[in-house]
Amino acid sequence: MINKSKIKSSQIGLIFLYLGIFFIPFNSFEGIGALGEFRNESAAYFFFIGFMFVLSNFVKNRQIFFPYKSELFKYLLLFLFWCAVTTILNIYGVSQNYYKQTPGIYRFIRQYFSLLLSSFAFLLFYLNVLRHLSVEDILLKIRKVFLCSLTVASVYGFFEILITFFKKEELIGVLTLFNYFPFLEVVLHGYERISSISYEPPWLAIYLITISAWMFSYIITEKGAKKFVPAILVLVLTFFSGSRTGLFVVSVQVIIFFGILFSFKKYRKYVIYFLGCFFLIGTILIVINGDKVSKEVTRKLETLDFIGNLTENVSNKSRFGMQYASLQVFAENPIIGVGFGQQTYYSRFHYPNWATKDNYEFDLFYKNQYLKSFPPGYNVYTRVMAETGLIGIFIFLLMAFMIIAQTLLIIKNSSQERKVLAIILLVSFIGFYINWLQIDTFRLYGFWLSFAVLIIIIKHKRDSSKNGKNSQKRL
Repeated sequence: MINKSKIKSSQIGLIFLYLGIFFIPFNSFEGIGALGEFRNESAAYFFFIGFMFVLSNFVKNRQIFFPYKSELFKYLLLFLFWCAVTTILNIYGVSQNYYKQTPGIYRFIRQYFSLLLSSFAFLLFYLNVLRHLSVEDILLKIRKVFLCSLTVASVYGFFEILITFFKKEELIGVLTLFNYFPFLEVVLHGYERISSISYEPPWLAIYLITISAWMFSYIITEKGAKKFVPAILVLVLTFFSGSRTGLFVVSVQVIIFFGILFSFKKYRKYVIYFLGCFFLIGTILIVINGDKVSKEVTRKLETLDFIGNLTENVSNKSRFGMQYASLQVFAENPIIGVGFGQQTYYSRFHYPNWATKDNYEFDLFYKNQYLKSFPPGYNVYTRVMAETGLIGIFIFLLMAFMIIAQTLLIIKNSSQERKVLAIILLVSFIGFYINWLQIDTFRLYGFWLSFAVLIIIIKHKRDSSKNGKNSQKRL
């Protein structure tokens, strides 16, 4: 007999999941200040409601999916446990820390709560909803939701490109109509970079890194020329975003995705078709406005010279300076680090002169005691090293390695649906790993969603194998 309440419960959870996924790039609104880092991230609102729904269902029906058999989940729990333990071991220093009107213990509580919410609470929500779906449904439905959000981002981005790059300022009135869209406030940066439905270009880049592999996968599963459209939209938005990281990471994702396709004989023609389509669009753009396109391509290539721009680009100086300071903190506390969330209390004494000299960001933001927001570390790996030491970074990198290993295993030994989904996950994870070289937040919803999908795929594969063995025994 079908449990109707259980079906209704899973459907409600799916609604919140799809809404959250759709609104991942929408963060250009004021939000609720009390939510801190999550205040202007609309996806978090839906994911949090979904998690509370999972908890209420557990209290009411005593039903919750907790993947205690998953090796990947065990690595995550071990990392979360160590983040707490290393802070306890450093409790004296943590209790003495004070910077930007914020005590060390308060900073740990906020940062650890943010970590738990992103990597544990929301993850449990994803898992408890996705476990009711087949592998094919996970692929088709999540991808469809991402396509819907990309469509909105592309329409907005199209008008923004015309206004910003082609000086069609008469279209500003049309663009402001998007102010009526939920969780969206129109922002024009005015320096030939677009942010589309996100607050600023770097966050648009993170969104595009998140969805790129999902959009590329249409090339495998769909028919006709339209299957190339989602991938082309991603590349166009990435190009006009002006984000150096976005340009680099998405380019790497393109190479990896098509490299994987080329390794399968039946997919090689798709690689050729895509390159031909992309070349045709490029030719059309050059014919329409060759000088503008040529100058823009040259400018984008110049921005990718990270080392060459180190002494000239303020943003690069800040990033490399922060990473250098974090490594100095790690060198002084190599085994257990200084405690989770405590990096800035120590790294501020190690900012190198070549980074702070003639750099307004340090005077205006990072060293400004009246501005309560903490400076970013600009690198998850150096942050983990500084805050959790060799033990923490070993656990974190081991988890990252096992994620890739498990994904490759699925690509090698799985059915068509699992293979396609695993390719998406592999390309996505590599993108997230590279992106973590320039941001220090664990608040990447796409990563934890992909993590949950991988756990579910492995569970489906294990259950199928177990059912197959039981059938053989009965025979």
